[in-house]
Amino acid sequence: MQVTETAADGLKREYTITVPAGDLEQEITRRLGEIGQQVRLPGFRPGKVPMQILRTRFGPSVRGEVLQNTLQASSAEAISERKLRPALPPKVDIVSADEGADLEYKMAIELLPEIPEPSFAELDIERLVVEVPEEEVDGAIERIAEQQRKSEVVKRPAENGDILIVDVEGRIGEKEIPGAGGKDRPIVLGAGSSMPGFEDQLVGATAGEQRKVRVTFPADYAVADLAGKDADFDVDVKEVRRRLPIAIDDELGQAVGLENLAELRQELRQRLQRDYDAASRLHLKRSLLDKLAEGHDFPVPPGMVDLEFDNIWRQYEASRETPPVVAGPEVIPAAGEAGAEAISSATDGDAIPTAAGPGQNDDAARAEYRRLAERRVRLGLLLAEVGRQNNITVTPDEVNQAITREARRHAGYERQVLDFYRQNPGAIDTLRAPIFEDKVIDFIVELAKIGERKVTPRELLAIPDPAGEVASPS
Repeated sequence: MQVTETAADGLKREYTITVPAGDLEQEITRRLGEIGQQVRLPGFRPGKVPMQILRTRFGPSVRGEVLQNTLQASSAEAISERKLRPALPPKVDIVSADEGADLEYKMAIELLPEIPEPSFAELDIERLVVEVPEEEVDGAIERIAEQQRKSEVVKRPAENGDILIVDVEGRIGEKEIPGAGGKDRPIVLGAGSSMPGFEDQLVGATAGEQRKVRVTFPADYAVADLAGKDADFDVDVKEVRRRLPIAIDDELGQAVGLENLAELRQELRQRLQRDYDAASRLHLKRSLLDKLAEGHDFPVPPGMVDLEFDNIWRQYEASRETPPVVAGPEVIPAAGEAGAEAISSATDGDAIPTAAGPGQNDDAARAEYRRLAERRVRLGLLLAEVGRQNNITVTPDEVNQAITREARRHAGYERQVLDFYRQNPGAIDTLRAPIFEDKVIDFIVELAKIGERKVTPRELLAIPDPAGEVASPS
């Protein structure tokens, strides 16, 4: 095999690779011999089929198989011999593959960059610390108490604040409104409704009474087919119930499966603290990634940037058809050696692309999102390299725990979720990626200078999302 470098431009390399015809013929003959030992043809004993007949019968397919295998093996050998670190699979273009002639092809490849070793001890990052205020715990308890609030049947006309138990049917003209009817439906008078005036017309109703309620759906009602239309509801009042005063005591804790009120307070405080700690960590992570992005400007493989840009652009175009949504970190697999662990390359602080607003255009969006794609790829490669150099890996137990958590998120479909991951090993990378990234981030944080600052919950949640700088490119 002969390998000749024909071009070198930044991270791009091109080679011409030639495999002698004799090597191809030798492999074709060997493969035909294997087939001859297995195939059964009329008039010949197994293993006694003449080579010429085998060539006539199987030669074209065997030649195609050998060419494919030779392309894969020779390109891998060329990469290995030159100790190249490909960012993406090489692109192969066959120049000549005629029967009896040498196989000649061109191989274009993009390499991973040399990443400078970062000095994390110089990183100066702030960790925001939040203590849960007692009044916030009180508010959480009051909301639970409201949900657990008891009621009793009363023999009087309904008042605001009462609960009516009703059978209801809704129609627009003669057409029934889907989902608007039901049996034994509770209606809390005065709680507010998406249909103005509906509850007001039930004040004063008594058990056993049938009322007709007429309302007009708001012009901006979420269901377009109903917006602005008049509707009639037949309401059969079955019970009027008075809500009893809210009781905040040990029985409230027991109603939600705990021992007493004190245990409920502790559980809520811990839950709120976990939420604020998670928000604080996200802020810390975003600050860290911004510092890394500011301090590293090595070249990145254009092909990886193109792939990530295409991913972002698909989201941008989809946002034209559907309202913007908030999503979690995207997973961008780092390729080549860096791809030993897929990573979500620092997207937590980046925008979910949204359609351009007034005065904005696709050219501006393309420029901004290409910058974002390059940032994501650069940070992804940097984190992957840090993990590689420091032997940071994701263990099978950590992956199994992630799969279990994912299964629990889909109650009733746990078995299907587990089967999905067993049958699709590639999908596991979407779970492994954020685990690996978090472990690398934790490693860097241990080495960085971390200062702490106490803030209130309001201050923490009011910190602007860096995504806002990217969401509406100008």
